[in-house]
Amino acid sequence: MAYVTSNRTISNGMGLGARLNEIGKDIVEAWRAYRVYRETLVELQALSTRELADLGLNASTLRSVALEAAYGKRG
Repeated sequence: MAYVTSNRTISNGMGLGARLNEIGKDIVEAWRAYRVYRETLVELQALSTRELADLGLNASTLRSVALEAAYGKRG
């Protein structure tokens, strides 16, 4: 499951339009990261076992590699 966190802060002085704009930016950012994840995963899944081995990967690590590509290293 993909997820996105945002560290943007919205001050109390912002109007509704500005807040909605920030929410829209967060949604676009989350969608772009998800697309990177999906595209990376599909491309890796298209590789043969031999090609994956040449890259130092195996089928069980593909999701974590795609997550790292899209969202960066976690924890």
